[in-house]
Amino acid sequence: MKHPIFIGSAVAIVTPFKEGGVDLDALGDLLDFQLENGTDAVVVCGTTGEASTMTYRERAETIAFCVRHVGGRVPVIAGSGSNSTENAVTLSQEAERQGADGLLVVTPYYNKASQAGLLRHYRTVANSVSLPIILYSVPSRTGVSIAPETYAALAEHPNIIGVKEASGNLGNIQRTRSLCPEDFTIWSGNDDETVPICALGGKGVISVAANVLPAEMRRLTHLCLKNDFAAAGKLQIYLKDFCDAMFCEVNPIPVKTALGLLGWRVGELRSPMCPPSPENLAHIKTVLAQYGLAV
Repeated sequence: MKHPIFIGSAVAIVTPFKEGGVDLDALGDLLDFQLENGTDAVVVCGTTGEASTMTYRERAETIAFCVRHVGGRVPVIAGSGSNSTENAVTLSQEAERQGADGLLVVTPYYNKASQAGLLRHYRTVANSVSLPIILYSVPSRTGVSIAPETYAALAEHPNIIGVKEASGNLGNIQRTRSLCPEDFTIWSGNDDETVPICALGGKGVISVAANVLPAEMRRLTHLCLKNDFAAAGKLQIYLKDFCDAMFCEVNPIPVKTALGLLGWRVGELRSPMCPPSPENLAHIKTVLAQYGLAV
């Protein structure tokens, strides 16, 4: 019987940069903020963490720092995906060496692998480590979706415990739930779909919005886990404007901008990411004020 590595809200944490490197002191402050507000897990070096523009050494050092700083208080899940299977294996093995509790492995981007290719890719990665693996389907960024039947086949692997689903296809999520065993966990990969995915048996969210609103995202998921979907639905609707604002431009541009406006030391966005347009910057400021966050 497999067990979810976490239930509730995991923050897909941003990576603060300074002078061309990772600002580990600033990252420590962000981690403290998350832990103080009840975040259930930390996902480091994911999409929101700009991992694709980090060197392998930076990724290893950042994962190691998170593991040390969190000190076992919540699970630390390391992003270790790549569009090269060999590189994904290398990144996954390094994350395991640095003490990560689990891995988040995105579908290979750009290559647009077939379902047979995805099976081969994920089984190769899963065979290379002993950590629990969360698959990550985000076709808007990678160009490929994992089919429900492919989830069912991958769920047979002892190290593959579930998926972060950011396809936006609730029909496929329903079919995935019907085809996969109960111990294959589904987490929402879109903040604004947390309640509907939890209503279909999901166990929480891997959240961008939690960088700014960790307590609110944790409350949202735990209302769902208590089957209080009436209250959860109201909170989801209340958070909708904020969630939308965090995606007014490509993630993590809005959330990193919001954190900077609120006084957090997050540093620059790494190229090819760039600051938001003046119109979207104004929108982010307006939404922060709407939620009572000082700018």
